[in-house]
Amino acid sequence: MLDQSKMPYQLPFPTEAATEIVVPSVVPEDERVWVPQMENVWFRPLCLHTGQGYWINLLRVRKSGVLSRHRHPAPVHGFVLRGRWHYLEHDWVANEGGYVFEPPGETHTLVVPDDVPEMITLFHITGCMIYVDPWGKQTGYEDVFTKIDMCRRHYVETGLGADFVDQFIR
Repeated sequence: MLDQSKMPYQLPFPTEAATEIVVPSVVPEDERVWVPQMENVWFRPLCLHTGQGYWINLLRVRKSGVLSRHRHPAPVHGFVLRGRWHYLEHDWVANEGGYVFEPPGETHTLVVPDDVPEMITLFHITGCMIYVDPWGKQTGYEDVFTKIDMCRRHYVETGLGADFVDQFIR
């Protein structure tokens, strides 16, 4: 009898199915992969899904203090790889190795403590981030399409080329 336990799937994949994304090292050695978001803040795209309107990226912060105040109309998942951070609106701290779920409707102000030289967190963000003032007035937004635009501009400026971001787009 033929042992099928280690046999790969034998039928063709759907022709409409997107290809997988494999990122050998999520924290890149090439600094040009990090896209600047503001002074001392960068993101590294991992998946930019235009069809479902979400993005997964690493957020790297090399400064302390308030990063941004924003609202999420859809869920967010975070996994802290380095350092720690917290929100002014909550009494918990997201520590290295910790996981955070942010429910739809959450508005918060991200803070990196003074004694943290570098914070890196993997975020899976659905929908958009709406930047607001303390009273909820919108001051800006980001979605998967603005993230793609930021990546294209940066990758052209750094010599990686506009199409470098295409490997992360589905």
